Amino acid sequence: MQKVLLEIVGTQRIDNQSDKMELTTIATIEDKESAYVIKYKEAQEPPLSDVDVCVTINKNEGHVEMTRSGAISSCLIIEKAQRHLCQYGTEYGGILMGIYGKEIDINYNGELGSFNFVYDIDINGSVVSRNGVKMNILKSM
Repeated sequence: MQKVLLEIVGTQRIDNQSDKMELTTIATIEDKESAYVIKYKEAQEPPLSDVDVCVTINKNEGHVEMTRSGAISSCLIIEKAQRHLCQYGTEYGGILMGIYGKEIDINYNGELGSFNFVYDIDINGSVVSRNGVKMNILKSM
């Protein structure tokens, strides 16, 4: 397990409007036999406690699982050309939504690199947003 400086850029496009979220944090990355596992903490507004995030990226670029646990819990499964029903937690309760994987790209050399995921979110079968997550390993610590 390696400690790294991780930059996360999340994008969301709804109709013609875009939103972007950026976070730079200390994380760990573990190179397992068939997947990379990235773990970090996500701070929440008080009185909520921090959320533990675990992102498992299959090395074959076919499957990503993003799990958040703590004050707000969720599990998103992103699989290329597949739709999964996933539970997404908010401070007001859970939402059941469809996640359709568009792209999963890995560019990681064991020390530096990036992981990129693009997926659509649908609610009741209607696409509501196109989302992207780019995780950049900036340096080993």
